[in-house]
Amino acid sequence: MDLFAFDPNVIFSFFLTLFRVSLLVFLLPFFGGENAPIPVKASLCLVLALGLWPHLSFDAQAFPAHPFTMALMILGELLLGLVLGLIVRVLFAAIQTGGQMVGFQMGFAMVNVVDPSTGVSQAVTAHFLYMTSLLTFLSLNGHLYLLHALTSSFMLVPPGGLLITPALSDQLLRFSSQIFVLAIKIASPVMIALFLVDLSLALVAKAAPQMNVIFVGFPLKIGVGFLFLGTMFTTMALYVQDFIIRLGPLFDGIMRSGS
Repeated sequence: MDLFAFDPNVIFSFFLTLFRVSLLVFLLPFFGGENAPIPVKASLCLVLALGLWPHLSFDAQAFPAHPFTMALMILGELLLGLVLGLIVRVLFAAIQTGGQMVGFQMGFAMVNVVDPSTGVSQAVTAHFLYMTSLLTFLSLNGHLYLLHALTSSFMLVPPGGLLITPALSDQLLRFSSQIFVLAIKIASPVMIALFLVDLSLALVAKAAPQMNVIFVGFPLKIGVGFLFLGTMFTTMALYVQDFIIRLGPLFDGIMRSGS
């Protein structure tokens, strides 16, 4: 008589769900950031796996029987997490790129801070815009769309079933190319205003050579830059909102093209 009612199929099915949840959670933004302690992330993975497993789970027959095929399955799950995380990081990379452009024109290129989530040194304006866009993304429930993509992956992608197909590569390349376009769109108000300030200072220096334009130009550009930087928040929030609206169909298209 089986005293513990041990069913290997149930255990294997739970392990498949835990693999999918853990790899995605550790690679997706906000949930798997480097500043989050590993025990907290592990607890989140376990709680999500226990919550999703009764409703969304894989068949135990999909569990690999050989260690080599298990390693291939884990690599496929890792690829899925990297692809989904890349989609979200494109938005924040574009915002940080726009902040770098603004900081260079404002004269803040030498004032750098370290991003705690990536460990990369960046301009203070880029970090400021990144933190603002991050709060906007969370306030618009963007993190819930990431969890929705996690649940949709159970129905669209089998364990380790995501492949680098030509259709998937084409979609990722076309989407990544929008980084610089979106960065120019976000930073264009400040860039145009600072360009007009530079043009005005050049005309003043030509008309009155005895005037110390450099002494006046630095505080003037910083003041105008901060003034128009405050007007960027509404525009940036609209771009973040439009990105979140397109996030669900984009995730589904990416997973369908690679599975």
